[in-house]
Amino acid sequence: MAAKIVAGAVAAYALSPIDLIPDFIPILGYLDDIVIVPLGIALAVRLIPAALMAEFRAEAVSTARPVNKPMAILIVILWLVAFVIAATWLWRNVR
Repeated sequence: MAAKIVAGAVAAYALSPIDLIPDFIPILGYLDDIVIVPLGIALAVRLIPAALMAEFRAEAVSTARPVNKPMAILIVILWLVAFVIAATWLWRNVR
């Protein structure tokens, strides 16, 4: 239960526009994000019970990754079409 609360708090902090140190302050603005978020994730992982973590790791190792070749081909074709359209548009408008 505590791991869920910590993980939720870390996600809320990472996605929130309100920071402890505002981002417009040159170095310190981003430094708090670089330090607080990874430490919060590490704390959340540490709070997960060892037995449950071992179960999750065993399941992750034994589960095969899903493969959907037709969708992969479709996505590649869509990217190629988008690239050709963008290149054609640039070629016509830049000359």
